[in-house]
Amino acid sequence: MGFIWSLIIGGLIGWAAGAITGKGVPFGIIGNIIAGFVGASLGTAILGDIGPELGGFAIFPALVGAIILILIVSFVLRLLKK
Repeated sequence: MGFIWSLIIGGLIGWAAGAITGKGVPFGIIGNIIAGFVGASLGTAILGDIGPELGGFAIFPALVGAIILILIVSFVLRLLKK
């Protein structure tokens, strides 16, 4: 049950980061989950484990990391389309 909870929270973090940046995450729900997990790792590496935790994720660093990840991925995809 803990793994499913982590998938749900990771997906919500990825979705929220996409909504904040105004950029869609490629691959839909799976992309949101990946953005949430990778963003959580990135944010935790940058900011540490500050703030409340939910589903094994420190919410604030995970959201910041997912936003950074989405901005980088959208920039790279835009460069590849040119």
